[in-house]
Amino acid sequence: MDKEVVKKAIESLKSFPKRKFKQSYDLIINLKDINLKVPEEQVDAWVQLPHGTGKETKICALVGGELAEQAKKVCNKVIINDEFKVFVGDKKKIKKLADEFDFFIAQVTMMQEIAKTFGRFFGPRGKMPNPKAGCVVPPNANLAGLIERLKKTVHAVAKTQASVKCIVGNESMSDDAVVDNVLAVYSAVTHSLPSEDNNVKSTLLKLTMSQPVVVGAEEKK
Repeated sequence: MDKEVVKKAIESLKSFPKRKFKQSYDLIINLKDINLKVPEEQVDAWVQLPHGTGKETKICALVGGELAEQAKKVCNKVIINDEFKVFVGDKKKIKKLADEFDFFIAQVTMMQEIAKTFGRFFGPRGKMPNPKAGCVVPPNANLAGLIERLKKTVHAVAKTQASVKCIVGNESMSDDAVVDNVLAVYSAVTHSLPSEDNNVKSTLLKLTMSQPVVVGAEEKK
C-alpha cells in the first residue's frame, strides 16, 4: 500500500456530509485465509502512530507508594494499592472505571492484587495492564516516556473476528498525518500475518458517521 491510495480514500470521505463535531478516521483491515483458533495467526499488535490519534488518551495508574507521586504528574488518575479495597465487589464502579480510561498501567508488584480486584471486569474489555504495550512496570520505572508513547498507541487486534478495526486520526489532522498513521497500522498488521499482504481481503477507511470507502484495490478473492 502506498500514500497515494490512502490519500484518494481520504478525498472520497470528504464528499460525505459534514458533522458538527470532528469525526475520527477508523481503519478496517479485513483478513482472509487465517485460522484465528491458532494463536500464532491472531493479530495482537500495539502500534505507535507517528502523529497520535488526534484525541485525548486517558491513562490511569494502579501503583504502590513507590510510583504514586510520579504517576500523579503524568497520569489522568492514580489509584494506590491501599485504595483498591474501595472497588472490591463493586461491579458498577469497576465497569465505570474501565470505560473511563484508554489504558491502565500497573506496578508489577501489584499485578496479583490488580488481577484479583479488577481482572474479571477489565479482561473482557481489553483493559488489563498489558506487558506487550509496556503497561506493566517495575517500582523504579520512569513513567514520563511511557505515558508519551501510550498517548500515540493503538491496539490493532483480531482474535475472534477476521477483521482489525482501530482509530487512525481525526478531521483536525492534516491528510498527510492521517496517511502516515494508516500506513503505520497497515504495516504492523500485515507484518504480523502468516502471509503478510496475501492475508488481507480488503482495507477500508471511514469517518465516525460515514460509510466506509475502499483503500486501494477492490476486495481480493
